[in-house]
Amino acid sequence: MSTLALDIGGTRFRLALFENGRMVERASEPTDRTGGRDWMLPRIDSLLRDWSARHRIDRCGIGFGGPVDYRAQRVIFSTHAAGWSDFDFPAHLETRLGFRPRIDNDANLAALGEAVYGAGRAARPLFYMTLSTGIGGGLILSGDAVYRGADSYAGEIGHLTIRPDGPACLCGARGCFERMCCGLWLERDHGRTAQELLRDPAFVAEYAVNLALGLKAAIMLLNPARIVIGGGISKAGDALFQPLRSELRRQVTDWSLARIDVVPASLRDESVLYGAMHLASQDME
Repeated sequence: MSTLALDIGGTRFRLALFENGRMVERASEPTDRTGGRDWMLPRIDSLLRDWSARHRIDRCGIGFGGPVDYRAQRVIFSTHAAGWSDFDFPAHLETRLGFRPRIDNDANLAALGEAVYGAGRAARPLFYMTLSTGIGGGLILSGDAVYRGADSYAGEIGHLTIRPDGPACLCGARGCFERMCCGLWLERDHGRTAQELLRDPAFVAEYAVNLALGLKAAIMLLNPARIVIGGGISKAGDALFQPLRSELRRQVTDWSLARIDVVPASLRDESVLYGAMHLASQDME
C-alpha cells in the first residue's frame, strides 16, 4: 500500500511517498509566498507525474499550513501565501490521482505524526506546537484521535493574545503569540533570521518569556502529559529548551502540579509527512 503525503508550509513545501510505512521518495522546495497557489501547484503536479510513472499511489494525506475546514475538506485561507482562500485542494489532486485525498491543518498532522511515530508516542494527552514561519498547535487526547473542536479551529494557539498592547498581527489582532514569537516576525522585527537570533543567549532569555506565556496557557488549560515542539525554531535545541523550561517553571502557578514536560519533535522536518500518511489510513470521522 503506497501513500502520498504533502506538507504545504509557509517556508517550504514537502512531498513524500511511503510504501508500507517506509519513506521511498521525498522532495522539498522553498515556498514562494508571493507566487502562492498558482506558483506551487504546477510544481506539485510535475512531481506527481514523475512519481506516478514509477509507483502506484493508493491514498494521499495533506497537511496545510493554515486553517482547514476538516468536515468540508477545504482550505479556509493562508496568512503566509497567496491564493489559497476557500480552495478545494483535494479536488485538484483528485483529478491527478484518480481518488480524493484527505486534508487537515499541518499542526494537527504534525501532532498526529509525533503522537504515533515520534516524541509523543508514550504521552496522552499530547499537545504539539509548530514554531516556524507561523505558530500552530494540535491536540491528541487519546490513541490517534486529533481533537479539532466544533468547527475545526481547535489548537490555534498562535492567535492567543499574550501582549494585549503588542504590535498588529496578520490576523488583525494585536500581540498574538504568533506575532511575538514566530520566525516571520522575528526576522522582520530584528533584521536577522530566527536561527541567527537564537545564537544570542541574551535574546533567547527575553524570547523565552513570551514563548512561555503562550505555552503556559496550554499547560493550565489542557494539562497535557507532554508538549512537543517542532518547526525550524525548535532546532535550536538545548539553547532554547533549557531557558524555556526554566521560564515555564517560573510562570506556571505555584500550586499547580501540572507537569512541564517540553521536548523537541523527534521527526523534525517530517512530522507533518508522517501525520499525513497516518491520516490517509484513518476512517473519516
